Order: sequence, then C-alpha cells, then structure tokens
Amino acid sequence: MDGGLTVVLRYRRTNTYGQHVCLAALEVEPPSVPVTVEFGRTVTETIEHITAARARGHRVLVAWSYYSPDFLAAVEELAQVRAGVGPTDPEAVLHLAGGVHATAEPLVTLRNGFDAVAIGEGEHTFAAFIEALATGGDWRTVPGTAHLDENGAMVKAGPAVTRDLDHYPAFPHRRNLTNPIEITRGCVYACQFCQTPFMFKARFRHRSVASVREHVRIMRARGKRDVRFITPTSLSYGSPDTSVNLDAIEELLAGVRAELPPEGRIFFGSFPSEVRPEHVSVEALRLLKRYVANDNLIIGGQSGSDSVLARSHRGHGVAEVERAVRLARQEGFIPHVDVIVGMPGETPEDEQATIRLAERLADLDARIHVHTFMPLPGTPWRDELPGNVSAETRAALDRLVSAGQGYGPWQRQAEIARQLATVRSAEQGYRIRRTRPRTSAGADDPPATP
Repeated sequence: MDGGLTVVLRYRRTNTYGQHVCLAALEVEPPSVPVTVEFGRTVTETIEHITAARARGHRVLVAWSYYSPDFLAAVEELAQVRAGVGPTDPEAVLHLAGGVHATAEPLVTLRNGFDAVAIGEGEHTFAAFIEALATGGDWRTVPGTAHLDENGAMVKAGPAVTRDLDHYPAFPHRRNLTNPIEITRGCVYACQFCQTPFMFKARFRHRSVASVREHVRIMRARGKRDVRFITPTSLSYGSPDTSVNLDAIEELLAGVRAELPPEGRIFFGSFPSEVRPEHVSVEALRLLKRYVANDNLIIGGQSGSDSVLARSHRGHGVAEVERAVRLARQEGFIPHVDVIVGMPGETPEDEQATIRLAERLADLDARIHVHTFMPLPGTPWRDELPGNVSAETRAALDRLVSAGQGYGPWQRQAEIARQLATVRSAEQGYRIRRTRPRTSAGADDPPATP
C-alpha cells in the first residue's frame, strides 16, 4: 500500500498520559520512514483526520487507550468512527487498542471491533507496530499484539518487549506535551482488586533520579513550575520490597528541587499517587514537609474490616490506617483516605466497620474518597460480583458527602461495574462468582451468570 502512514491518536481526556508515553517511545525507536501523527480529541475530529489521510493516499493507524471503566464508551466511539469513515479496505484503516483493560481482556476487545490489541507494556510494541505498517511489514507478527484469525480465534504474537524504565521518556521530549513523571512501575503488594501488579508484575521498577531530573529540566524550559509523579505507592520509591527508603526519597525530592526555580512546586503523595498507611511515620512526613507543596496526602485505607483487608492482600490493618491519619494531621497534612464499599466476601458487619472507620477519620478532619468495588479485568477478583451497597451504607455515605467530609464517583462506579460484568459474561461465558453474603439489600444483587 503506497502513500505513507498517518497515526491518529484517539486522544481521550481520561488517558492522555498513556498516549504521551507511546509518542515518547517513537523518539527513542523512531520509524525508518516519515510518519504523520494527528490528535483526535473528539470522535468527529478523529473521523476528519482519518478521512483526510485517506484522501492523501495514506494508510491509517488509529491508536486507542482506555481504562476499564471507559471500555463501553470506547467501544461506542469506535462504532461511531467506523460509521463516520464509511466502508474502506480493512488494511487501510486499522484500530489498535492498548492499556490495562485491553491487556486484561484482549479477546473481548477484539470481538468488540478493534483490529489488534497491544498486550502488556506498550512502548516497544507501539513503535514496532508503526514500523511494520509504515514499511509494509506484517503487523500481525509484532510481539506484544493479538488479533483474530479468519475463524474468529485470537492469535497472539508473543510477549511484549520490556525495557528499563529509563529507556523511554515519561512524556515526549520533542513535543510540547508534559504530564506527571512516572517514577515507579509495578507493585509488590498485589492487592486482589488492583490491575497494576498484574499488568506490570508484582515488583517495583524505579526511574532513576538522573532521568527524573532531566524531565524536570525539560518541563522548566517549557515554562512548567509544578511537578507531579505517577507511582502506585509514593513512599516505596527506591525500594525493592515493602520497606521504605527515605534516603532514596530525599535524593529524588532534593534533585527535583534543585532543577526547579524558587517558585516551583513539588507534589508528592497526592494525586495521581498515594501513600500506604503503614509507610506513614513522623520521619517520613517531616521529610515531605521540607520539599512538597501539597498540604494533603492520599492514603489507601480501603476497608474498616481487618478480615476484608486480609482477604484483599492489602498488607496492613485498620490500626495502621487510623495511625497514619493521626500522624498526618499532627504534622499538618490533610489526609484523603480511599475506601472501597461492596468488597467481595464483605458481611454486613464488615460494611458497618468501614462506615464507622470513615466516620472516625472524618472526625479527625480527614476527607473520605469513596469507591464502589469494581471486578476489574486482569485481577484475581475479576469474576466477583460487582459491589453492592446497602441502603444503610448509602445513607451514611450521603451524610458524609453532605457534610463535605466525603466525595467520589462511587454511585457511578457501581453502575459501570455491573455493565462490565455483563459484557464480560456475554462475551466469554464467565460465571460470576458469588462470595459476598447477602445483606438486607441483597435483592438488588444482579443474578449470577451461567
């Protein structure tokens, strides 16, 4: 196919960071022939870019990346894009999906209209896929991808290539695009509800301080003054295990401070990262106070039940959560504590314990960030029932929200969780396990799917 290649990024607001990482990979492993890159910020703009590229005689790759809660919306958008572009040669416009959901559910993703899926870490896969398309190679053989054969069976092309975290930039250095710097990938804790350790393995890989400082210098040159980080657990930076390495954390923060102007600000342990409660200590908090601008800390509490925390492999108990909040308040931070309602195996007593914990923490001037359990693909709890919240718990959460002590899209998450479970069941014939005892609201549970 002649004429060149245009790559259209479906630049969805919820996952621009993933798109930036893919663009950054092209700077390290550039295609051997020129490639045009466009940003489709809306469905209409995506259609326009595809249509214009086809008019120039270009082959088109449309790259999609999304999280599990956005899967159904992405599928709907894909259908709209295909309809808007109209009939075309199947090889002329290819739709590639990547990210944690596509990695966990490649067959479902392909059956919902995507031509190929990038499984696992996508930097090298994305660059190799573009190289194959741009040079007339066989994209079906690119490691880290999957596609459907003529019989509708999924074919995988081997595992994705994994590089050291320093190998690829956290954002494109040659484009005016920035985002929080990913300093750690993977997680040793392997919580049963979390996708991170099961996509990136249950181990830590840290970006070096030298690499982080290089990124900050680029940000400063672009007029950026605020630096944030992407990490599953902030106080794990520099550690290979569950220990805290405060020397490594101080080296990181001091290095970033050295690259910033006097008015520059460091945000660490706040969005988009968090702090594990057992890592919170007076020493750690006072270290942060010397460097960070955020007055809040996001603390992963998750449940007020020790038995639920143990089943979820959290690695801490309720006492550690309360202690972390008290220490944070003592040292001048406002704790924002994540809690999840409707966890698998949760009894009415467990549910009440979580509400009581949330109320105690709110009395300490913590803010409660409420989530509803979602059986996320790629996790050990993927086949559990979507979170079901009793009327009593809903009323308690409403009181917290009304008082300004609680927040979060927990009601919307409950609906998304039900939708995802339904789609997964229909596509792959999974049986949704019922391990959560019925509560007084059990009549509202969706039926188990045979």
